[in-house]
This record gives sequence, structure tokens and C-alpha cells, in this order.
Amino acid sequence: MTTIATTPFDDQKPGTSGLRKKVPVFSQPHYAENFIQSVFDSLDDYAGKTLVIGGDGRYLNRTVIQTAIKMAAANGFGKVMVGKGGILSTPAASNMIRKYQAFGGIILSASHNPGGPNEDFGIKYNTGNGGPAPEKITDAIFERSKLIDRYRISEAPDVPLDEIGIYTVDDMEVEVFDPVADYAELMEELFDFDTIRTFLANGFEIAFDAMSAVTGPYAKEILENRLGAPEGTVRNFTPLEDFGGHHPDPNLVHAKELYDEVMSEGGPAFGAASDGDGDRNMVVGKGIFITPSDSLAVLAANAHLAPAYKGGLAGIARSMPTSQAADRVAEKLGIGAYETPTGWKFFGNLLDAGKATLCGEESFGTGSNHVREKDGLWAVLLWLNILAMRGESAYDIVKSHWAEYGRNYYSRHDYEGIDTDAANGLMDALRDKLETLPGTTFGELTVAEADDFAYHDPVDGSVSKKQGVRIMFESGSRVVFRLSGTGTSGATLRVYLEHYEPDPAKHDQDTQETLAELIAYAEHIAGIVARTGRTEPTVIT
Repeated sequence: MTTIATTPFDDQKPGTSGLRKKVPVFSQPHYAENFIQSVFDSLDDYAGKTLVIGGDGRYLNRTVIQTAIKMAAANGFGKVMVGKGGILSTPAASNMIRKYQAFGGIILSASHNPGGPNEDFGIKYNTGNGGPAPEKITDAIFERSKLIDRYRISEAPDVPLDEIGIYTVDDMEVEVFDPVADYAELMEELFDFDTIRTFLANGFEIAFDAMSAVTGPYAKEILENRLGAPEGTVRNFTPLEDFGGHHPDPNLVHAKELYDEVMSEGGPAFGAASDGDGDRNMVVGKGIFITPSDSLAVLAANAHLAPAYKGGLAGIARSMPTSQAADRVAEKLGIGAYETPTGWKFFGNLLDAGKATLCGEESFGTGSNHVREKDGLWAVLLWLNILAMRGESAYDIVKSHWAEYGRNYYSRHDYEGIDTDAANGLMDALRDKLETLPGTTFGELTVAEADDFAYHDPVDGSVSKKQGVRIMFESGSRVVFRLSGTGTSGATLRVYLEHYEPDPAKHDQDTQETLAELIAYAEHIAGIVARTGRTEPTVIT
């Protein structure tokens, strides 16, 4: 063991899900080590205990895994469990922490962000419940990072990550394990694999795009090997350091090829994609793109068709910007509906306390109480279980859902890489207007309420403020503004637009046309063009 003198960096504040920066930043001497040591220095009573380590295979993954293993040994952990090849999806990591009662885990990923020598990298810490560290821990990590003057690291040789087995680093045991096996076993416990297998064998064709990211080995094993889908069902299944030069974000922009294939004549009946670290999903049915908000609502309404949820749901939780479609399901089921800030860590207390069973975010994340992370492949399997049990197309299932609950027309407009000062100025100006907005009109819209969303955790009583500006109209429509915490350069302004339509005769309208008045209002009230110079969003989902 060696103790290395170091000096603090001033930019190691964790965002929504850990610390994310460009690879050249993380490649600086002491940078990754400082942050990892700051994590360990912010924890108590881990001596002799187990730490799970893994990542999504992106550039720098293997290098930082070796560093994290050696630092864990030098800091007194008793065992490290690491996925073969350094591979471990985020939901699989959560499962490993929970199943083997590890003290916590270090996940190396920048989620849906691009990878490569000049692209993005990230480190986050998950606690013993398998979920992302809560704010009290990430705040402590940041405070420690501003004062750190040394880190501890072993001088032992690298661990052979490509060979499953038991190794030692100084006095610490290192187990290199199959990253897919435990996760696949969990999925078999949750879902009716026999029914899904028969459904697929009878000609229901699906396509899954792993986007050259971490979900590939999981989807290949589960969909093709265990469920019998034809070879070739899973595309881009080999994790690559640069994700094949593609952006591993499963949406209508970056997964357009899959969308076009499903919509084409003779294409598969159902398509799905997952992101860089495997925690997000996009689902597409023949003739219909299913928004993440609608997906959460439909899954919640039909979850009882899968073995794990046949006893019913305790509650449904959604992030504040996510549409209110799931709330209507919760109301009909007579269960709790919870609105939290963006960030999966906010669902952890609800899940641990048994208040919620299903959770979802509009940013293509859905999950349940089986782990403490969102889970892309889990969502796809639940969809397949529902499709197999109902024997209907995804299009018909969504249409019948709208007929019963009404349709929440919904869209997110992202303005990426804008000047940080301009973005903060825009948000500050909106906050200054909040008290004067109620009662004001714009076209046919009348503002009923306006606030800066604050979350009061019903479990531990903690309060999280400034989570996004909400403007609610008397018609039930909403416009929400917030800055994303997942980028690595500049700022991303996200504008969320929602219009509720109960009339089934109006459920086939174009989304952007339906939301046109709300889009115009967003520009009117925020001055996006004047403040950012952007005349249109970078991405519309």
C-alpha cells in the first residue's frame, strides 16, 4: 500500500447520478483517484466488507476499474466483486449489491452519453440497498473532494479481468464473476418465461438494439438463448469502448433505424433499445412510438399479468417532469402516487419503505422494486410478458389504455450544450416571475399555479428544493423547465410540455401540433431564443 500526496480539483461535484466529465479530464493524474478516495473517506464501517465494481465498457473503463480495485484494497475492504471484462450493467450491479449483501458499489459509466477517447466517462457510488447514493452522501463526497490531500492505493499487479475466478490484491479477495448469470436468473423469477417463449415461437417478431453497449450480452442471453428468439434478434450486442461511434441513447433520434424498421411493411411487430449502461429503454410497437410516460402507465395498469406483480402494486412513483398518466392509473387502482425530483436516488426511500412498486422517468427510465436502479431490459421483458398474456399488439394495448384513462400528449424539448450562465439566467428569471404568473393568460391558456418544485420525502422528511419550474394551467396542461444534471459540458435546458385529452376521438392528433400553444407559451415566458441564441431544440422526444 502506498499513500500518494495530492491536491484538490475544484470540479468534482456529483450531478444527478455521479461525477461525469470528458475522458481527458478523468485522465489527468490523480483525478479519478481523488474522487474515489473522496467516496471512501465519506463512508463509515466498511473495513473487511464487500464492494461491487463494474461499468458499461466505455473508454477508460478497464483502467479505472483496476485503480478502484487497488484503492479498495488499500482502504481496507475485505472483498471486491467485479464483472468479467469490467462489464456490469447498472441494474445488474444493483442486483449484485443486494443479492450478495455488499456494502456498496462503484459503477463506472456516463449512462446514455457518448463514449470514446474524447467523449464522456463517469463514476458513481451506490449504497448497500443497491441504489444511487442519496444527496447527504454525494454532498459529503463533494465537500471531501475540496479538501483531499492524499489517497491510498495498492502497488499490486493488475487483476486479470477476462478470467472468471478468485484472486487477491494484498490481503483483499477479488472475485471476477459472470456479469450476466445472476441478472438473467432474477428475470426468470420475475416473468413468465414459458408464456413469452411460446408467444415468440408462434411468430411474434421482435428486434432489440443494444447500441453496442452493455445490455448486449444480457439481451443476447435472455432473448435469444433463454426465450428462443431467432439469432439476429439482438443487434449491436458487443459492448464497444466508443459504442461503435454512435450515441447510446435510446430515443427517436439515436435509435431511428430501429424505429423505421418496426414501422416498415414486413418489419418486426415490436422493437426495443437500451442505452450505454443498460438502465434506459425505448419501446416501439408496429404503428406506434410509446413515450416513456405512457410506457410507465401501461406497465403499471397491466403489471398484474407478470408473476412478480400479480398480487398488485403498493404504489407508483414518477419524476416530476414525467407526465401525469401514471397518476390516473394509481387513482383507479386505489394506491399511492408519488412525484419526486429527477434522479433515481429519490425513488430509493419509497421502494425500501414499501410505498412504491413501479417507478419511472420521462427520460426513458422505468423500473421496479426488484433492484434500486431503473432497468431497461426489465421493462422490455415486462412489455413482452404483457403482450404474450393479452395476445394483442402494442398499438391496440396503448389505444385501449388511452380510451380508458385519457391521453396525456407529452413532449420534451432539449437545448443541449448552451452557455451555462445563460441557462442559469433563464431559470433565475423564471423563478422571479413565479408569484405574478397565476391568473395570467396566453391565448386560451390561463395559469392556475406556478412554483419551483420542492420535494418533501415522506419517508425520511428530507427536503430537496429548486427541482424545476412548473407552470400549471386551468385546463390541466403543464410546462416545466429544468436544467439537466447528466451532461459533461455546457448546460442542457429541458422543457417539458403536457396536455391532457380525455376524448378518444382526439387521440390520433399529431403531438407537436397538439402542443403548439404550449410550445409558444414556453418561448413567450422564458425567452429561450433571446437568452440562449437557440431557435429550435437540439432533440425533441
